[in-house]
Amino acid sequence: MPFTVLLVDDEPLVRAGLRAVLGAQPDIEVVGEAADGAAVIPLVNRLRPDVVAMDVRMPLMDGIEATRLVLRTVPDPPKILVVTTFENDEYVYEALRAGADGFLLKRARPAEIVHAVRLVAEGESLLFPAAVRQLAAEYGTNEARAALERAALTDREEEVLRLVARGLSNAEIAAGLTVGIETVKSHVSSILAKLGARDRTQAVIAAYESGFVAPS
Repeated sequence: MPFTVLLVDDEPLVRAGLRAVLGAQPDIEVVGEAADGAAVIPLVNRLRPDVVAMDVRMPLMDGIEATRLVLRTVPDPPKILVVTTFENDEYVYEALRAGADGFLLKRARPAEIVHAVRLVAEGESLLFPAAVRQLAAEYGTNEARAALERAALTDREEEVLRLVARGLSNAEIAAGLTVGIETVKSHVSSILAKLGARDRTQAVIAAYESGFVAPS
């Protein structure tokens, strides 16, 4: 079955471009469109997309609030890919903190757009570029540092978290550490549980905000 995608952007040309790029892929199907975040919940409930490609700045309801609503009200919510014009946009970072799973620039090349949707749909690696890492580090707090210390990660879990923060997939981490992929999945699950993180993105935000991983 193909990955299904809902496009949410107030610019018709952006939606048309994304539809053309994604619709040309045999493993991706665009199942709907919306021009504002306020329309997302009913569409998600009706269409059940795997991924929502969500503009971060929209006139009635922005992508941050729409992301919060999806994650708070939709059972088994879709992955959310934030789409924006500027990579150092603080709105993007707030959307990621709210629970979005990845990040895509509107000027990205077609191959990058397709890759981003596949990555987010599969959920085993991250789209967390350098500019957003820097924002996360700048938002660092003593509370974030204390929370990571309380998590009491093992040495191996700390190693895995650093690799996850670099954007590596489970398979890439397994190859680098010469362990089985199921072992890596077990470590990632333990890290998420200890940090109280919903997914890999939230764990990586905690890693940068706490200063455990420095932006490169």
